[in-house]
Amino acid sequence: MTNVSFKADLGQRRYDLDWVRIGAFMLLIFYHVGMYYVNWGWHVKSPHASSAIEPLMMLTSPWRLSLLFLVSGVATAYLLARGGGNFMRSRSARLLIPLAFGMLVIVPPQSYLEVVEKVGYGGSFAEFYRLYITGYHGFCREDCLIMPTWNHLWFVAYLWVYTGVLFIIVRLAPRTIPWLKGRAECGLAGFGVLIWPVALLAAARIGLAARFPQNHALVGDWYNHASYFAVFLLGFALAGTHAPWQALQRFRWHALGAAILGWSALCSYFGFYSAETDVPPEALRIFMRGLYGAQQWMAIAAILGFAHRHLMRDNAARRYLTAAIFPVYILHQTVIIVLAHALQPAHLAPPVEGLLLVMTTAAACFMAYELIRRVRPLQPLFGVGREANVRIGSRAADGLRAPAGSF
Repeated sequence: MTNVSFKADLGQRRYDLDWVRIGAFMLLIFYHVGMYYVNWGWHVKSPHASSAIEPLMMLTSPWRLSLLFLVSGVATAYLLARGGGNFMRSRSARLLIPLAFGMLVIVPPQSYLEVVEKVGYGGSFAEFYRLYITGYHGFCREDCLIMPTWNHLWFVAYLWVYTGVLFIIVRLAPRTIPWLKGRAECGLAGFGVLIWPVALLAAARIGLAARFPQNHALVGDWYNHASYFAVFLLGFALAGTHAPWQALQRFRWHALGAAILGWSALCSYFGFYSAETDVPPEALRIFMRGLYGAQQWMAIAAILGFAHRHLMRDNAARRYLTAAIFPVYILHQTVIIVLAHALQPAHLAPPVEGLLLVMTTAAACFMAYELIRRVRPLQPLFGVGREANVRIGSRAADGLRAPAGSF
């Protein structure tokens, strides 16, 4: 492989994917605030938790992380074209330093408030932190809390592993690049851009989801690896192609309609079989797993198609948010959990409290980013690079040519 030939095939920066990445990460604030109010398992729970907003959560639950892995795969192709021999060193610094810092500093308040609320821990945070960093496993209810942990930062760990595997493949088998791009250019042109990814994700869901429930622990998480690494490779293969992106734009309305129908069917299914005693027929269960995979890709295809049609443009907000969004992601869940716990004594109505959590979390995270980008020693801890020098209203340097500033 030569970096020159690889780079020559990729074309200009993909502003539409910058916007997709920004939007997908911002959705995490809404999603994790929602996790406080639904019956699904999470670190802390509202006293008003119920199934009321679970259909809204299902709007993004099947596809939001897959979309980020796909965009990261495209970004990795651009970064490989520029990285040379320092590629993995650069990616490791950009991903592993924030991951380690996050596990030691950002995540512990989440675990502390989790044991305070779930097991009634009465010690101070300092006392808890000594247990946290020494790997204490005595906080148990149904399961024992594993410490130290990466919680929401699992995405960073998975992305680093996938990047390393791809780098090894590219180094050992350099013909992989033109082969993957050729298969994507031909097989994903036309209606194939909808059919083949649906088949892949549906097969992964049907074959692996029941045997390997999601655990975000890296080890044994085979269903997640099958789906997330697949879309990561798909994104890598799509970098620099033309026909698949034109097809995504052409079929964006078809994909949107299919995604909405799939979401409606999934909500009806999970609503009808909500109790543990309500066991669906096995044939229906398998069909709905396949439908889950189909809805997963149709939503992604619709987003990519509409973004390619309407968001192929740059402005100062795009440049600023591209640099800011990774630190915001690192911070957001801890901010949500701390604020949610602090607001409990106020007994606010859930709609008021939820809106307050969203607005305050976003404000706190972006204010923190303004500090981070001005204090040089903090920048590597949050994966902040030279693109952080861009300000709203500025026409400063455009940062990396990859479609994701930190990824």
